[in-house]
Amino acid sequence: MNPALPKSKNWYYVYLLTSSKTAWIYIGCTNDLEKRLREHNERKVCSTKKMLPVEVIYFEAYKSKDVAFAREKSLKKYGSGLAKLKSRLGIVREGRAG
Repeated sequence: MNPALPKSKNWYYVYLLTSSKTAWIYIGCTNDLEKRLREHNERKVCSTKKMLPVEVIYFEAYKSKDVAFAREKSLKKYGSGLAKLKSRLGIVREGRAG
C-alpha cells in the first residue's frame, strides 16, 4: 500500500478499485484503506467477489467523514464526475461503477 497514506484513523478515503477480470470500477469509502482492500481481496465484500483480485487505482483523502461519503455518493450517482475522473486517470474501458 502507499507509504504516503496518513497513519491516523482520522482520515477518510474515497477509493476506486479495478480488476483484470472485469471492466467494472468499484467506488468505496473507508477510514482504513489498507484494511478495506484486504477485506475486498479476502472475499468479505459481496459486491467485489466476482472481480477478484482487485487493486486500488485511485484514492482521495478527507479529514471529514461527511465530505468523504458525500464525494463517494456523488461519484456513484452522477456519471459525469466519474467520467471526468476516469478520463483524468486514462481509463478508457467501459464498465459500471459499484
